[in-house]
Amino acid sequence: MAHRRSKLLLLLCFISYSLIAIAAKSYYDILQISKGASDEQIKRAYRKLALKYHPDKNQGNEEANKKFAEISNAYEVLSDSEKRGIYDRYGEEGIKQHAAGGGRGGGMNIQDIFGSFFGGSTGEEEEKIAKGDDVIVDLDATLEDLYMGGTLKAWRVKNVIKPARGTRRCNCRNEVYHRQIGPGMFQQMTEQVCEECPNVKYEREGDFITVDIEKGMQDGQEVVFYEDGEPIIDGEPGDLKFRIRTAPHDRFRREGNNLHTTVTITLVQALVGFEKTIKHLDEHLVDISTKGITKPKEVKKFKGEGMPLHFSNKKGDLYVTFEVLFPTSLTEDQKTKIKEIF
Repeated sequence: MAHRRSKLLLLLCFISYSLIAIAAKSYYDILQISKGASDEQIKRAYRKLALKYHPDKNQGNEEANKKFAEISNAYEVLSDSEKRGIYDRYGEEGIKQHAAGGGRGGGMNIQDIFGSFFGGSTGEEEEKIAKGDDVIVDLDATLEDLYMGGTLKAWRVKNVIKPARGTRRCNCRNEVYHRQIGPGMFQQMTEQVCEECPNVKYEREGDFITVDIEKGMQDGQEVVFYEDGEPIIDGEPGDLKFRIRTAPHDRFRREGNNLHTTVTITLVQALVGFEKTIKHLDEHLVDISTKGITKPKEVKKFKGEGMPLHFSNKKGDLYVTFEVLFPTSLTEDQKTKIKEIF
């Protein structure tokens, strides 16, 4: 009975680990790779992302440093076949239990992982290999998503390499050998050597891709999905790049990290002041009230009410331009009273 109770408890633990793993962001998503990615794809994805978010290139950016730590942690697990198998079955909690139980490896720290790739340098160039074409797509992001962060789904159709009948010559290379042409005399020769590989073909396939829009991203910045561009036989696929473009908004206009909007007030409000709020992109209210006189086309700045800076807690400013709505006509009595006032 005790044995059955222990097995049931173990099963419940594994189920809870799986549920927790589902709620958290997947290590595969962090490295922007599919669950079936090869070891080489995992290495290349880590290398590119680690170079982008390395603390030496993003000094003072807490978000970038946090992202670098996430990337390194994900790579530490997925690059280890034993840990990857545990993670695929039981999620992140399974990895924690494995470590607590004295799993092999002892874990590498972030600097160890990065140093093993780059020798402590962030500028080392990658080995040149054949690469497919990059695919660049302009992505219209709403001001709301760029202000608060958000996600968009995009349908992606691309060539996929599939098995085909027959074989093909691949990995062709020139090999050097020496041929004896006489006593003590040799001649250097080259010969092209090719392997016989299974044949392949291209097929078009489509799938949805989830694109994360980060707070404060600027026009022209890119969200990159490594190796999701066009494939190339016997080479590395290109990258898929979504280039951010701010979509027009009905109330706000963006200029860098600042926001601009126009508010219309009456002539009376312009002369005696007014109490008024405007709804921001995340629907919080900004008080733009004044007790003074407001001139037509006057611009007032509201500090810290603009767009967030990418990878920063700071924000730009909000500039409000006031349009004064004049009456279309006045009665003689109104004209007389206005003359008396002024």
